[in-house]
Amino acid sequence: MTEPHLWLRHESRTTERRTPVVPSDARRLVADGVTLTVEESPQRIHPTEEYAAAGCTIVPAGTWVSAPEDAVILGLKELPDGPVELTHQHIYFGHAYKKQPGAEELLRRFTAGGGTLLDLEYLVDDTGRRLAAFGYWAGYLGAALAVLQHRGRLTGPLEPTTQEELEARLRPAAGEPQPTALVVGALGRSGRGARVALMAAGIEPTCWDLAETRTLDRPALLAHDVMVNAVLATSPIPPFVREQDLDDPGRALRTLSDVTCDVGSPLNVLPVYDRVTDWAEPVRRLRAAPPLDLIAIDNLPSLLPKESSTDFSAALTPLLLDLTTGGPWGRCRDRFEQARRELGITDGEFRHV
Repeated sequence: MTEPHLWLRHESRTTERRTPVVPSDARRLVADGVTLTVEESPQRIHPTEEYAAAGCTIVPAGTWVSAPEDAVILGLKELPDGPVELTHQHIYFGHAYKKQPGAEELLRRFTAGGGTLLDLEYLVDDTGRRLAAFGYWAGYLGAALAVLQHRGRLTGPLEPTTQEELEARLRPAAGEPQPTALVVGALGRSGRGARVALMAAGIEPTCWDLAETRTLDRPALLAHDVMVNAVLATSPIPPFVREQDLDDPGRALRTLSDVTCDVGSPLNVLPVYDRVTDWAEPVRRLRAAPPLDLIAIDNLPSLLPKESSTDFSAALTPLLLDLTTGGPWGRCRDRFEQARRELGITDGEFRHV
């Protein structure tokens, strides 16, 4: 098999500091015969010089659009609006298979250019378990920010930090009252991260998972001060919080942190907001009386870019060494083709790994 040519692109989102491949793993890829081209990126947590030292070829930001035809473009978050025709294979989180805003347009861009989306969310084993994910750090940060907001310590704009610095901020002051906290989806990656952050803040959370949400005790949910949602639904289920719940005068819930940020999807389990929050304005007040604050940031792990990138890269790198037509990458490609069929998109060519 011909060794692949991977092209690590610059992230167009200014708050995206993470990288799917850290320099130490880039060195491993190069040593195993992979051609690795890395775009310059001033915001990436690891400086470009470290990739050059690992044997990568360095090119200007944004030049992936003219990369060789066989290059596989590697990133994390959304592509810029151009070009209209996407001709390469792209590996990143596309968020395009659950009727999210802009999903159809993105899939048509791939069809127009004959490219392929290998969505990292669907890089799974044969049991459906995700093989590379940022979920732990998303849950950790979603819970950490919720605690800081509830204690009146969260201010914007947010800045990247380290786990050590964040946990120092999470420690409760002497005599400070502790909120009650609920983690929904507590047994998954994100839920585990949320529980660790809450424990670091001195809070023993209530933990719900499938058994507790199958028949939802909504009054019990609304009786908590803080809720962290770590459930990303893949089939329709009743929402956890509804519009009428926000106006319940007995609602104790004051801080709602949505780790999954599935806004716009018909599968959203928190259909009480219509847009995410961001680093500049991390909190939005949904109700004034009784108050309810929302945190819904869709790139939470980038607030801990070094820790989250290191973990993700360690999981992804072995898979990048085996970009075959079957296995996990084949499942990614099959899911892309399924999404096209569901939209009735049949024109265009495919390039397969």
